[in-house]
Amino acid sequence: MPRFFIALCTAQLAAPAALAQQDYPQKPIRYVVPFPAGGIADVFARIIGGRIAEAWGQPVVVENRAGAGGNIGAEIVAKSAPDGYTLLMGSIGTQAVNASLYRSMPYDPAKDFTPVALVIEAESLLALHPLVAASNPSELIALARAQPGKLTCASAGVGTTSHDLLAGQTSMDFATMPTVLPHVKAGKLKGIAVLGADRLPAAPEFPALAEVLPGFEVNNWIGTFGPAGLPAAIAAKLNAEILALMRTPEVQKRLLTEGARFTPMTPAQFADFVAAEAAKWGKLIREVGIRAD
Repeated sequence: MPRFFIALCTAQLAAPAALAQQDYPQKPIRYVVPFPAGGIADVFARIIGGRIAEAWGQPVVVENRAGAGGNIGAEIVAKSAPDGYTLLMGSIGTQAVNASLYRSMPYDPAKDFTPVALVIEAESLLALHPLVAASNPSELIALARAQPGKLTCASAGVGTTSHDLLAGQTSMDFATMPTVLPHVKAGKLKGIAVLGADRLPAAPEFPALAEVLPGFEVNNWIGTFGPAGLPAAIAAKLNAEILALMRTPEVQKRLLTEGARFTPMTPAQFADFVAAEAAKWGKLIREVGIRAD
């Protein structure tokens, strides 16, 4: 009898939680983007938000909370209730780099989040202001060596880097292709190299920086996270919807033209991916001695 009573009580307590997960969502979802509007994280958060709103009948409010390399927005989600109504469009910075880069962090990326889905891996492009007297990586390296301290580089941790570069306030920027490529095609910036290991089939005119600096390879990525303790059923439901969207012909075509790619992952696979990225970049940051503060 006691065992039966305990089992009955447990089932009764678990039933409301299971029902809530099954009926999720029942109210608007807050999707925090820890970067300025217009960047790749913002763009895909709005694409995903639109899909979820249409499919599930609840609004998705994308909220840009930029600053501190993404830490401000990420902290908001880390300290939110794990009910699926506050999500983060995290990045390689917020989830894999910042913990090693900053002396003090307002959250623990390994403990304070539930990985939900990898959204995209985005190729980055080294872009220059048109007045910079270089048209390829070799010329840029030579110019930097000839004029030490003169060239400046925008950083995503400060804010609207592309706007700074377009205005001529900085010399160059390492920006994701979807963010910077329209400006390059319009002749407002010069694209001189991609940061992946090889040239992009969609943009073969840009050499890989590895052609000049062997072994150089950097891939940016973004993905959806919830707070730690997010129920597995909600994470799985979000994951399935995001993967379905990313597989559509329209999104696949857009990824191809913008130098990005999508690799479908379960929440568990995405968690392993994030852990591996954090280990890789943490090791490099410690070896080089890079600090952000």
